[in-house]
Amino acid sequence: MTIGLDRPKKTKSAQIREKLGYPIIDTDVHTQEFPPAFLDYLEQVAGTAIAQRFQEHLPGASRSKWFNQSWDERRANRTARPPFWTRPTNDPLNLATVSLPKLLHERLQEAGTDFAVVYPNLATMAPHIGNEEMRRAVCRAANTYHADIFRPYSDRLTPIASIPMNTPEEGIEELEYAVKVLEIKAIQIPGHIRRPIPAFEKYGEEDLRYFLSIHPLELYTSLNQDFFKGTGVEKAANEYLSSVISH
Repeated sequence: MTIGLDRPKKTKSAQIREKLGYPIIDTDVHTQEFPPAFLDYLEQVAGTAIAQRFQEHLPGASRSKWFNQSWDERRANRTARPPFWTRPTNDPLNLATVSLPKLLHERLQEAGTDFAVVYPNLATMAPHIGNEEMRRAVCRAANTYHADIFRPYSDRLTPIASIPMNTPEEGIEELEYAVKVLEIKAIQIPGHIRRPIPAFEKYGEEDLRYFLSIHPLELYTSLNQDFFKGTGVEKAANEYLSSVISH
């Protein structure tokens, strides 16, 4: 049985996109893993014991911990407050969208976006796990899981691989596996870099175009000119590369 949910025929974002003469590339779309499916991958990578241990501390299982603690307990345990934006639970359609690659692929144009680099929530925290065995298992399983579920939608979506960097050995091994075996085209490594927040009200039309389109093309083709090959923005990428070569 198919459950119908209201979908806007044409969103405001899509209407704005139609007026632009260049593709919009979102370099930071976040998604939410489906825990039962991920746990299957983790068990295949590291065995039942690791999967069971991880399940006991699965992100989301103790989301209410912060709310039940006093300020002293929060400081003593360094308990992080759960972010409100990772699970849009007030809207079932949006919650489903961030969890199901096919639906995200279908709705990308509703957001006025032509192509997106996807940051799955679990993958962003995996390199920070303290236990080496657990850290490497979760990173490997998360990368494999996301490579598999997003592969059919690579014309508009590409996931990042999460690379642990506690030692050079684990970093090199997981990087090579993600790139050479899983064929993931973008990676994330741990780091804390202060990034300036652009003041959009001071930007002109060309500045906005650079931020939304040219810069992502420049960034991802600088090391891999075929990054956008086979995607919905391949033509724009080729035009950009041709303009760079001609200059």
